[in-house]
Amino acid sequence: MTPGGHDALDGERPGVLAAEAEGYLLAHAHHEQIRREAAELRARLPWLTTAQAEELTGHYVRLRLDVTRRLLLSTVRRAEELREEYENRYAALRRVLLRRHAAAACAVLACGAGVSSLAAGVLTR
Repeated sequence: MTPGGHDALDGERPGVLAAEAEGYLLAHAHHEQIRREAAELRARLPWLTTAQAEELTGHYVRLRLDVTRRLLLSTVRRAEELREEYENRYAALRRVLLRRHAAAACAVLACGAGVSSLAAGVLTR
């Protein structure tokens, strides 16, 4: 574990920091967008008191962040499922390819042995 709480090799650390910084900036931009949406909603409801407007803003921000969190978690789960499916398929394809190459190599060796024995038979006559 590194001080940032992530498992990373020394050569990977700059990439991890860049990904963390990008994630932070994206989250911050998303949070600001949600706050702007909440402000637009408040502007459409001018009869709200200041306390009601603040409560509405807080509620809206919490709901939107919860929705975003659920969407991201489901996307991550699906990505993991797809990765597992692709890795399994890749491993199966590698096994098939290995078997085919082994069969082809055996066929080439068998043909070579047959040609060799024929050539030896012709030369010994």
